[in-house]
Amino acid sequence: MKIDNKYFALLLVGMLLSCGKTEEVESTEKTVKEPTKQIQEHWPNHDLLVSQVYQDDNVAFYYDGKMDRAITWPYKTMSDTWAYVRKTYGDFGEDKRLYVIFHKSEVLNKGTQFEKCITCGGHPASYWDASHDFRNIIDCGLAGDHDWENPTGQDIGIPIHEVGHIVCGASHGVKGSPSDVLWGDSKFMEIFNYDVLKNIGRKDEADRVYIQMQTTTDVFPRKGTYWFRDWFYPIYSKYGEASVLNKYFALLAKEFPKKNGEYTRNLNWGEFIHFWSGAAGADLKEQAKLAFGWSSAWEAMLKNAKEDFPNVKY
Repeated sequence: MKIDNKYFALLLVGMLLSCGKTEEVESTEKTVKEPTKQIQEHWPNHDLLVSQVYQDDNVAFYYDGKMDRAITWPYKTMSDTWAYVRKTYGDFGEDKRLYVIFHKSEVLNKGTQFEKCITCGGHPASYWDASHDFRNIIDCGLAGDHDWENPTGQDIGIPIHEVGHIVCGASHGVKGSPSDVLWGDSKFMEIFNYDVLKNIGRKDEADRVYIQMQTTTDVFPRKGTYWFRDWFYPIYSKYGEASVLNKYFALLAKEFPKKNGEYTRNLNWGEFIHFWSGAAGADLKEQAKLAFGWSSAWEAMLKNAKEDFPNVKY
């Protein structure tokens, strides 16, 4: 499961939840409690009792029984990540901490057709989710002999990726990610990880992401699409970096249809381009043509989006 040079393209493997995963919206707990010394997992494929190994003002860290307690680099990395995320995107509920669970995962029936990795990959939950006790939480597992030993590649990429799902699925007081139907599981995370790494003192890893993304393509919305190179990075670099990313979610939270704190539907392509243009303060139609192609259907969607959301201006 080790990832060397294939950085984010392979992070899809083992990701159990995306930011578009929905649950019934329930009221979040109002009373913030101190992190417990142990957490009993009670969600799909996870039923372990994990123990706290670190706590500060930003994170509470938990390891399972197989994790090497000598591995401490994630503490500062994820504390810095969550502090930066809250500074950039705002608060996520009453509890200021991110709860981080790491597993040294187990591979069953290795080398056979029945091979299965228990707790591999990663998944997020937010303060909206009763399933994870209304906590902002990421739960990540790796199974390689040397995984979690060094802050590079997937070891640092997966947990930051999962934090990105909390951002796109629970920011600005609204639950849901209406963009997921268009960008899938990982496309926003590519620019999100790049930005976070650059801003927590890991320019080396950010540069590695940037180089990798120059040759990373996808088949949606058309074959050969360079999401990072032709869409996200040009917008990011020209219109305010992290600020423009945050403005996109802020605009959605303010203008896009919602009920009881949750988005009621997904975006279409015209709305997607319209809201990103609003975030950038510039018409991004030509950038969209370059990145994704164009069609008469998209033209009609964009026209309707401008009529339906006149407060999104550029």
